[in-house]
Formats: sequence, structure tokens, C-alpha cells
Amino acid sequence: MQELLISLCVGIALSACSGFRIFVPMLIGNLATRFGVLDFSQGFEWLGSPAATYILGAATIAEILAYYIPVVDNLLDTIAMPASVVAGTILTTSFLKIDSPELKWTLGIVAGGGMAGTIQAGTGLLRLASTKFTGGFGNSIVATIENFISIIFSALTLWIPVFIAILCVLLFVFLLRKIVKRFQRKKSKITYENNTNF
Repeated sequence: MQELLISLCVGIALSACSGFRIFVPMLIGNLATRFGVLDFSQGFEWLGSPAATYILGAATIAEILAYYIPVVDNLLDTIAMPASVVAGTILTTSFLKIDSPELKWTLGIVAGGGMAGTIQAGTGLLRLASTKFTGGFGNSIVATIENFISIIFSALTLWIPVFIAILCVLLFVFLLRKIVKRFQRKKSKITYENNTNF
């Protein structure tokens, strides 16, 4: 039971980090398994291969640098949303020590994919706000903060997974409430405008 809890916390924490940067937590997970700190569950050993290290390393560098390019950063957010959900799902599923594939993938999709997608949506909205109010000049600061959180939280997950997972869940709840309120306000505004037109 304890092993299952730890593996779930590792998966959730790394999945949350993929909401900030898709490839950073995958690379750290890869390196952690290669150095014997973590173990992927059966069927996901390929994520810890030397080839995966090179591919994820190159992808990580490219992703980090791309977010410092004006316009490209906002375009990346449209791709990052589905990509982060996939990455989050894979990360959580790959660490879960559960015999049932159905249960493993269900938890991966709901916990990992949901966590990553929500956090990515939150950071995407933050970048849009930064673009609107600073003309894009503040986006590099947002990108740096995202990089820092993704790298530090992913690294700390290797040693204090439960604590980092709890922090990520709290962040998830906070961002989810913000996103819901934003869409409620937008819906109310559209409804009001439609009513005034009549």
C-alpha cells in the first residue's frame, strides 16, 4: 500500500510539472531511473533507456528556449495543452505499480492527465494576460518562473514525493477554481450582451 501511495505521488507530482514544461519532468524521470532512484512500472522501461535520454534532453532544451521567443510562446500553448495531458497521463501511468492495466490507465488519465492539463491551462491564461498587459515583455519572466518550478519541483519529487504531490494538488485546485470563475464571468458577459441586444 505504501509503495502504491509513493508511486502515485511521484506520478502526480511529475505530471503536474509537465503542465509547466512537458519534457522536463520526463527527462528527470528518465535520469532518476537510470541512476536507480526510481523504477518505471512494467511496460514503460523504454522511458528509462539511453535513447530516451538523448531525445528528451534535446526536446527539453528546445522547449525551454522556444518559450523565450515572442509570439512562438503563445502558439506553443495551443500545442502544449493536449501534449501536456498526454505527458501527464504517461508519467502517472508509468510509475503506478498496479497489476490491472485498466485501473492503471484510468488513474493515469484522470489524475495525471487532468493535473497536467489544468496547470497548463492556467499558465497559458497567465501568459495571455502577460501579453495583453505588457505587450509580451513580461512573458520571459513568466517563462523563467515556469522553468524554475518545473525543474525544482521535478527534482524534489525524487526525495519528497508526498509533500510535492500535496503542493501540486493545492495548485491544481487553485487554478481550477480560477479557470472556472473566468469562464463563468465570460459566460455571464455574453448572456448580458445578448439580452441587451433584444
